[in-house]
Amino acid sequence: MKLPPFQQVADGIYCVETGLYRHGLAACYLVREGDRLAFVDTGTARTAPALLALIGELGLDPSAVDYVIPTHVHLDHAGGSGQLMQACPNARLVIHPKGAPHMIDPAKLMAGAMQVYGEEAFARDFGELVPVPEERVWVADDGMAIDLAGRTLTFIDTPGHANHHGCLFDATTQGLFTGDTFGISYREFDTDQGPLLFAPTTPVAFDPEVWLESLDRIMALSPREVYLTHYGRIEDPAGLVDGLRQNIRDLAALALAEEGRADAARQSRLEQAVTANLFGRARDHGVTLSDEELLRLFSVDIALNAQGLEVWLRRRERRATSA
Repeated sequence: MKLPPFQQVADGIYCVETGLYRHGLAACYLVREGDRLAFVDTGTARTAPALLALIGELGLDPSAVDYVIPTHVHLDHAGGSGQLMQACPNARLVIHPKGAPHMIDPAKLMAGAMQVYGEEAFARDFGELVPVPEERVWVADDGMAIDLAGRTLTFIDTPGHANHHGCLFDATTQGLFTGDTFGISYREFDTDQGPLLFAPTTPVAFDPEVWLESLDRIMALSPREVYLTHYGRIEDPAGLVDGLRQNIRDLAALALAEEGRADAARQSRLEQAVTANLFGRARDHGVTLSDEELLRLFSVDIALNAQGLEVWLRRRERRATSA
């Protein structure tokens, strides 16, 4: 089994490449305290064998894993949970209350993902979702402390990107595992201005006002650094959060400009608007990559962000009609 690229990014924290789409797009994290381990996010089902091999590289075996903790049930974050739980006999799955049913019975999660990605792409990129036995699922309440051999990871309810999203605050490093709540920051876009952050409005539960409140909650913890699933460790979150807040507002505004125009071309118009927004942010940030390279790096996010904004508009329009 070929090991995935990984590196230690903080005290006892390893950032692990999951191999989704391209290198540098999606990571998960392995936390080590003594000889005990926890995974934060899992990658897809196709990532799981390499993660198990990585445990051996660290001189341990799967029995050392105490927790598997997806930040939310989107498949790039939780798709490998079932396989890891099968292989790690002592592990408990820790998950947001609204995400737990989808880990115990992933049928609806699979159906929704196939609708977003298509059946062929789902099978190719994400593989099989394995149910997790209910008795091994630990539903995480807001503020719950998770003890990893004396190291405390605190679960924080952070809806906005998804209504079943939670972040984890690590007391040892004063860092936050943020899933998608603190946005996306690909290392290819780093410039003299620092990291470039943007918001993922992926289907199906984008809620900009709630998301802004979640950012307020996690920033109240004064984190020293954040560990992003997309991608890696970044410092000075206090200096970056306002740009992310503005991007959430900007994406909501470009969607609202299409409200009430639910014709067949709206999805295409949203994709064009999202593309212009992301390209504009990159250029304003000093990114000098070609338009072709920007499109390659942003392509997945453009499609998913536009889909998520369309779903948000439809939800708003349904509420308006029923009011």
